[in-house]
Amino acid sequence: MSNYTDGYWWSPDGLRLHYRDYAGGEDGRPPLLCLPGLTRNARDFEPLAGRLGGPWRLICPDMRGRAESAQAKDPMSYVPLTYLQDISRLLADLAIPRFVAIGTSLGGVITMLIAATHREWLAGGLLNDVGPTLEEAGLARIRTYVGVGQSHPSWVHAARALEEANRDIYPAYGLEQWLAMAHRLYRLNNAGRIVLDYDMRIAEPLRVAGSEAGVDMWPVMQAFRGIPTLILRGERSDLLSDATAARMAQEIGPDADYAIIPNVGHTPVLDEPASVFAVDRLLNRVLNG
Repeated sequence: MSNYTDGYWWSPDGLRLHYRDYAGGEDGRPPLLCLPGLTRNARDFEPLAGRLGGPWRLICPDMRGRAESAQAKDPMSYVPLTYLQDISRLLADLAIPRFVAIGTSLGGVITMLIAATHREWLAGGLLNDVGPTLEEAGLARIRTYVGVGQSHPSWVHAARALEEANRDIYPAYGLEQWLAMAHRLYRLNNAGRIVLDYDMRIAEPLRVAGSEAGVDMWPVMQAFRGIPTLILRGERSDLLSDATAARMAQEIGPDADYAIIPNVGHTPVLDEPASVFAVDRLLNRVLNG
């Protein structure tokens, strides 16, 4: 796996936040800013960094309340606009003017907000199993597990719990893959138990009545025009429909590439063969644009 250094920055409201910085960046390539999903963290991009680190620099933040980043004092700050402010501060601190955004689920929502507010920052973008319209079935499933604490006596127990909850999403996974995912999602606490590595209060904004009724993000798709953009959809996804993904590609136009990842739900991990092929295609477009 590519080597990384741990970095820290301060959010506008005074939280000490953490990121992994995988060294690289041949030929002046823009860095890859890897933005994880709701309950995930910087470790979620280990497979991608292991493959691309060196030629590419990868910056993988832990969003507030996740992994090595501080927990928020106000749980209602666990919302995309605050995450955007946090990321904007990180980019300013690192003096990064342009980058390729790799946004998984929530990270894709943040990527859309970047396109809406600072499209000049984007050398490319990946929207991983997320779009302006999200399916209620997927949202309902997410609400059932976010913020529900778990505690396991061993990593194998954690892996088996992941398998039980997610076998429909990753039906081809064996124990090795479930263990790898457990190490990305859980941590060992001071009592020697394996627990989820995020603040359970990230669920609180999701419980507010009408929280799904946000700003119409469809006009944002036009902000991706002129920017190499990859839309990934897990074939089994219950959050991003094929119709929505196809409309996204149509709204963006010739700069959009749409790939369906076979036999995977929400979300692709980016190490699947079809994901590897599609990501490489995106990065080649960034380099040769």
